[in-house]
Amino acid sequence: MAFLHQSYSNENNLSDCYERLEFLGDAVLDLVVSEYLYNLNSELTEGQLTRIRANYVCKKALYTYSIELGLDKYIKLGEGVELTSREVNSITSDVFESFIGALYLDLGLDGVKEFLYRTVIPHIENEDIFFYDYKSELKQICDGEGITIIYELINEEGPPHNKKFTMTVLINGKNSGTGVGGSKKEAEQNAARMALNID
Repeated sequence: MAFLHQSYSNENNLSDCYERLEFLGDAVLDLVVSEYLYNLNSELTEGQLTRIRANYVCKKALYTYSIELGLDKYIKLGEGVELTSREVNSITSDVFESFIGALYLDLGLDGVKEFLYRTVIPHIENEDIFFYDYKSELKQICDGEGITIIYELINEEGPPHNKKFTMTVLINGKNSGTGVGGSKKEAEQNAARMALNID
C-alpha cells in the first residue's frame, strides 16, 4: 500500500493509495526527529529546534532518504499517467513518509525509531544541509531593525499540475529581491535568498 500512487489505484479499481499512510508517516517522522533534537541540546530554543527539524523533514531530505533506500524502484504508477520530473520527485519524497507510516503500523514506534536512527539521524549527526530557511533569516534581520517585510505575487503561469510562481520581497516598500519557484513558498525563499545576496 505504501507504494501505490493514486493513478495506479484508480486504474486497478483499488479503494486506497499511499496518501493516508503518508499522513501518518509525516507525523511519526516529525515526532522521532523532534524527540532526537529535543534531547540533543537543552540550550536550543523552540525556534531553533523548528528550523533544524525543517531541514531534515523537507521534500529534498525525504527525496534523498527515499533514493538512498531505493524506495523509488517500488513505486507503482498508472500506465497512462504522464508526470513532470518535479511530480516524480514529489512522489518519491511522499513515499518515504508513507513507508514510515506502514512501518509504524507493522512495528510500532520503537521499530520505526530503530529504523530512523539508522537512516535519518546520521544525516543530522553529519549536519547535512537539505534546506536553508532564507525567509526566517531575512525576517530576523528585519525584525531586529524594525523594518517591514512583505512578499507579493507578481506572476503565475503554467498548467495546474506544473505552475511557476514569481514572488517579490518588499523591504520598507522597496523591491529587494525576486524569486521563481514551483510553489509560492519556494518562490518566496528564492526572493529572500536574493535579498540576502546569497549565491
